[in-house]
Amino acid sequence: MRDKLKALEQRQHELMLQADRERKAFAEHFEAWEKPLSWADKGIDAVQFLKSNPILWTSAFAALAHYKPKLASKVLAVGWGAMKIVKSAKKLI
Repeated sequence: MRDKLKALEQRQHELMLQADRERKAFAEHFEAWEKPLSWADKGIDAVQFLKSNPILWTSAFAALAHYKPKLASKVLAVGWGAMKIVKSAKKLI
C-alpha cells in the first residue's frame, strides 16, 4: 500500500511539472496577442457601459444635432446602416 501511495505521489508531481511546462508554453505562444486583446476587452467594456447608460449617448447625439445638424444626419445614416448590418449578421450566425 505504501509503495502504491508513493508511486501516486510521484505521478502527481510529474503531472504538476508537465502542467507547469504546458502553461508556460501556452503563455509564450499568446504573449503577442496580450495587448491587442486587452484593447478589445476595453472596447467591449466601453460598449457595455454605453448600453447600460443610454442617456449619455442620447444626450451626446442631441448636442451634436443641435450644434452640427449636417454631421448628425451623416452619423445617423452610418449608424442606421451599421445596425442593419449587425442585425443581418446575427441572423446568419
